[in-house]
Amino acid sequence: MNVVQEKIRGVRTFLGEVSGEMKKSAWPERQELVESTIVVIISMLLLSAFVGISDKILLTMLGLLIPSA
Repeated sequence: MNVVQEKIRGVRTFLGEVSGEMKKSAWPERQELVESTIVVIISMLLLSAFVGISDKILLTMLGLLIPSA
């Protein structure tokens, strides 16, 4: 039974320390968060377009080099 109590005490200590560290964190303002989210979404759209176009070009080139039977 002591082992269980020690584990519970350890978990409580850990959660208390996590809570203390979370209070020290600097959280972004809503506007900053929205702007950062928009930047990430636009970046991902551009990256996915680049990868898609590159894939299409390479697939076409490969098709020219290795014609199907």
